[in-house]
Amino acid sequence: MKVRIGIGTGAHGAPGDGAAFGEYVDTLEELGYDSLWVTERLAGDTLEPLATLSFAAGRTTRMKLGTSVLVVPGRNPVVLAKELATIDRLSGGRLLPAVGLGAPNPTEHLAFGVRREERAAWFDEALGLMRRLWTEDDVTHEGDRFRVESLTLGPRPVQQPIEVWLGGQAPSELRRAGRLGDGWLPSFCTPDEVAQGWELVNATAAEHDRSIDPEHLGVLISFAEAEVPAPIAGFLERRRPGADPSTIVPVGLDQLRARIESFIDVGASKFVVLPLAGIAAPRRDLVALADALFDLQT
Repeated sequence: MKVRIGIGTGAHGAPGDGAAFGEYVDTLEELGYDSLWVTERLAGDTLEPLATLSFAAGRTTRMKLGTSVLVVPGRNPVVLAKELATIDRLSGGRLLPAVGLGAPNPTEHLAFGVRREERAAWFDEALGLMRRLWTEDDVTHEGDRFRVESLTLGPRPVQQPIEVWLGGQAPSELRRAGRLGDGWLPSFCTPDEVAQGWELVNATAAEHDRSIDPEHLGVLISFAEAEVPAPIAGFLERRRPGADPSTIVPVGLDQLRARIESFIDVGASKFVVLPLAGIAAPRRDLVALADALFDLQT
């Protein structure tokens, strides 16, 4: 099993200044991090993921580029397929899209223009169409939401096909990952929850005559240096009343390493660490993280 460590910008955002973010990307590449992941929030102080990853692709030659996760409902799948194919082509096949239905936030749903009850059907139709556009010529599709006729998308992505991972942890989301995903990337979870969720993902895949690479299980791990920030603690309290926030968000490098080891024990191998302190001192913080974690990579 190949264990890999990447870094995510998270919902807390990234610097909007190109010089500062460029330095951050350069440091990740120089230190040998496996990947950079950008979270999507329209109603938040975050950079747009596709533009951000395009910027990062132009400054790097090795590091993989991920979305964690990109919202599909509300986007035109033809345009999105073209955008993702372009990033994959220009980066030499380094794109790792994880996609989903969007954060459980009414403001986000309204901003994307899709009612909550319509998101799943939109997602299923859009993802199937995008995959056809990446691999087929003269695609004709007549769906409930989208229609294309004799459409050939080019240039094709370097990866054939692009592997699309799904997020989410609700039973419906796990079953969707089993039906449609090439991998699963949950967040704010425990090792036991990941083990149980992965079992359902694979069982659902088998029901649909599919299989998912056993190494395509990843975890996003939010990480606090000293204490869990109040907004994150409040979010976790709403989801898990009375629980200790540090059972979900490790505090300190020792706890972060131990948590990753626990996830490895249940089969996870791709990790996205989201430093909740932000990236005010990128080299110092990223060197410390690398020193604490890189020997876990195999």
